[in-house]
Amino acid sequence: MSVPLGGGPTSSMPEVTAQEAVALVGDGAYLLDVREQSEWDEGHAPQAVLVPLSELADRVDEVPADRDVLVVCHSGMRSMRATAALLRSGLRAVNVEGGMLAWRDADGDVVSEGDGRPTVG
Repeated sequence: MSVPLGGGPTSSMPEVTAQEAVALVGDGAYLLDVREQSEWDEGHAPQAVLVPLSELADRVDEVPADRDVLVVCHSGMRSMRATAALLRSGLRAVNVEGGMLAWRDADGDVVSEGDGRPTVG
């Protein structure tokens, strides 16, 4: 699957909007969440895989090398750093603009690990 990249002609960071990410994940795209465990527990996309940014360098081998990887965090800042690191490692990473806040606003599904209502912020 090829991910349409946004970000404009001067951007070197591959990006998609949250709305594009929701559609791509619905079609089977890989979604990597780089937030911390406590944030994940409060609310995350059901299809996402958690590898916190703080652990990414040690766990990069868990990220698929044979497909595009959409990277999401809370607001898009940590995912930009993770995307840049994954790109330097030769992986096909794409930042989700606006993170889980934008994902939620784009009507992306959110689930939680606890009994409470899922939240992303």
